[in-house]
Amino acid sequence: MAAPPITNALTIDFEDWYQGLEIPYSEWDKFEDRIVPVGRKLLRILDEENTKATFFMLGYVAEKHPELVKEIEAAGHEIGTHGFSHTLIYTQTPEVFRAEMERAIGFLEDSTGKKVVGHRAPFFSITKDSLWALDILGELGVEYDSSIFPVLNYRYGIAGSPRFPYKIERENFTLKEFPVSTLQLPKITLPISGGAYFRIYPYQMTKQCLKAVNRSGNAFTFYLHPWELDPDHPKIKLPRRIAGITHYFNLGATERRLRKLLRDFKFAPMKDVFETIKLN
Repeated sequence: MAAPPITNALTIDFEDWYQGLEIPYSEWDKFEDRIVPVGRKLLRILDEENTKATFFMLGYVAEKHPELVKEIEAAGHEIGTHGFSHTLIYTQTPEVFRAEMERAIGFLEDSTGKKVVGHRAPFFSITKDSLWALDILGELGVEYDSSIFPVLNYRYGIAGSPRFPYKIERENFTLKEFPVSTLQLPKITLPISGGAYFRIYPYQMTKQCLKAVNRSGNAFTFYLHPWELDPDHPKIKLPRRIAGITHYFNLGATERRLRKLLRDFKFAPMKDVFETIKLN
C-alpha cells in the first residue's frame, strides 16, 4: 500500500505590499493600504480549497486592522508573530527587538485569547549575526521559529545549517526550528519555499522540487504574502537590489498556481505539522 501523503506546513507572512521593501514603518502611512481586501481574498481561497495555514501576523498590521486578526482566527487558522515593524533583526539591538516582540505578541494574545507559539522573522533575518534573537524568543514563551534559511542571500541565510526541522536546546527552554525549505543539488542548495521563487520558477519545477522533499520522508514549509495575490497593487520604483526585479514579477499567476499547489499537496498549520514529525 502507498504511504499516506506527508503533511506540509502552509505559512503566510501577513503584511501589506509596501511593508517588505525596507521602507521604515514611520513612512508607511504614505502608501495605499490594501491588506484588507487581499487578506480576505486569501481567506476565501483557503476556505474554497479546504486548507488551514499559519498566519505570521505583522504587529503593525494587526494593530491597524484588528478585525482581520479576528477573521483569521475565526476561520480556524493558526496565528503566529512576524514581529512588529518588519525590520531586519540584525539591524536592531536586542532591547528593541524584545520590546517589539512583546508588543506584537501581547496584542495578538489579547485579541485572540490564545498563546502565540510561532515566529517568523522579517526577511528571514535570523542569521549568524542575530542568533541572540532565538534566546529572546524562548524567554518570551515562543515554542517554534521558522526564520533560518539554509542558503546565503544578501539579506538572509545561514549556509550549511540544517535543512529540516530540529531542536535548539538552551538551558531554560527548547525552541523548535522549521527551516525555510530547500532542495539539495550536487553543487547548490536551491531555495524552493515560495514567495518570489514560486512566481519565478515554472510551476512544474516547484512541484517536482517539493515532491522530492516529500519523497525523502520530510515535510516542507511553503510561504506566501497576501500581496502576491494582488497584481494590481501600486507600482513604485525600487532599487534592483531591494526586490526591484522580483517584487512585481508574474503576480498574475499566483492565484492559479496556489490553487494547484493546495490540490497537489497536503497542508496544515505549522504547529500541527510539528506533531507529525520527529525532531533531532
